[in-house]
Amino acid sequence: MTADHLQRLRRAVALDLTPLRESRDYRLLYVGRTVSYAGSMLTTVAFPYQVYQRTHSTLAVGLLGAVELVPLLFMALAGGAYADAHDRRRLLILSEVGLACCSVVLVILALTTSPPVWALFVLAAISAGLSGFQRPALQALAPRLLPAELMPAAAALESFGSTFAAIGGPAIGGLLISTVGLPATYALDALSFVISIGVVTAIRSVAPPADAERPSLGRVLEGFRYALSRKDLLGTYLIDMNAMFFGMPYALFPAIAERLGGGKVLGLLYAAPAFGAFLASATSGWTGRVHRHGRAIAVAAAFWGVAIIGFGFTTTLWPAFACLALAGAADMVSAVYRMTIWNQTIPDGLRGRLAGIEQISYMSGPLLGNVEAGLVASFAGIRGSVVSGGILCVAGTAALCWLLPDFVTYDARTSVHRKLKQSEMTA
Repeated sequence: MTADHLQRLRRAVALDLTPLRESRDYRLLYVGRTVSYAGSMLTTVAFPYQVYQRTHSTLAVGLLGAVELVPLLFMALAGGAYADAHDRRRLLILSEVGLACCSVVLVILALTTSPPVWALFVLAAISAGLSGFQRPALQALAPRLLPAELMPAAAALESFGSTFAAIGGPAIGGLLISTVGLPATYALDALSFVISIGVVTAIRSVAPPADAERPSLGRVLEGFRYALSRKDLLGTYLIDMNAMFFGMPYALFPAIAERLGGGKVLGLLYAAPAFGAFLASATSGWTGRVHRHGRAIAVAAAFWGVAIIGFGFTTTLWPAFACLALAGAADMVSAVYRMTIWNQTIPDGLRGRLAGIEQISYMSGPLLGNVEAGLVASFAGIRGSVVSGGILCVAGTAALCWLLPDFVTYDARTSVHRKLKQSEMTA
């Protein structure tokens, strides 16, 4: 292979940094969300670890998802309606302040000798509600800062930043738990929110569309009607929910880590999917040349399920890490094309509400999946829970592809303009 061929190959797979070069505000948003997400990853490891240490129950860890689900669903819908009617940057800052306060309370609880389990569950519900309110504004802000043709590159960049944070966050979190303890771990999360707030404040205000109406139940229902009218869009939500509900064994990680080496191993288990996603996003230059986005999402979701099945049969750390990394790589590919479909075809006036619906699919799958994994593990064992979940993930993906042919046949070369035109005619 010649030097010219190598250079062309490198350009073909290298991460596209054009969105960061083109927009100062997008750079600030990117830095803020990456720092904030990295801090949150510390708590993602520390919080279920603390609950498991207090209860020694995988079911209790799984029930965290059930407690978080209701406030998340309600606040995601409310946040979507507000994001379409108010300054999205301001909403993002306010929710970051609330999440920072939750981290401070976690520090206080961690400093007590025996924090009540109910208090941890209440705090989990509050944090989930704030996260649900925040995400629609966050997701709807980026398309206002970049042209539509840069959305695939922005999706890959966002996956790269979040997976980079998700690798370092859990690994550092596991190390911090076993060295300096839970209070310092939560304190670093609070600091990350402070940094993020400072960065995001420098972004220019993003006014809502001129014809934006006040948030209301009718506006929320309008978003649902739009989502249900598009089977290709519906497929992006349902495919991800299916994969995360059946194939998300995160609630079992504390118990699995105890068999494999304790707190340090726990961090590696949480970091493994992000490591795979990081490698996939770092070589994501090829994603812009794939146009059948629905088919790519379906293949990636099925591959996630296969990798989770492999994880269920592993008995030592590094094969387990490898299977989780492969699953993470598949999830990154799915995320890139899901975000691309959303950002290229959803009208700006509906982006906040549709981001709220996306938040429901994005978070309810893992939260309910934690409940499912913990419940199945309580009577079928940990391996039975993980393997059966992976199998059902693959089967569910195949069933959804059969039920939603418009999703499978989605082609960006012909669908983007048609979807936007149909939306304008409907409006």
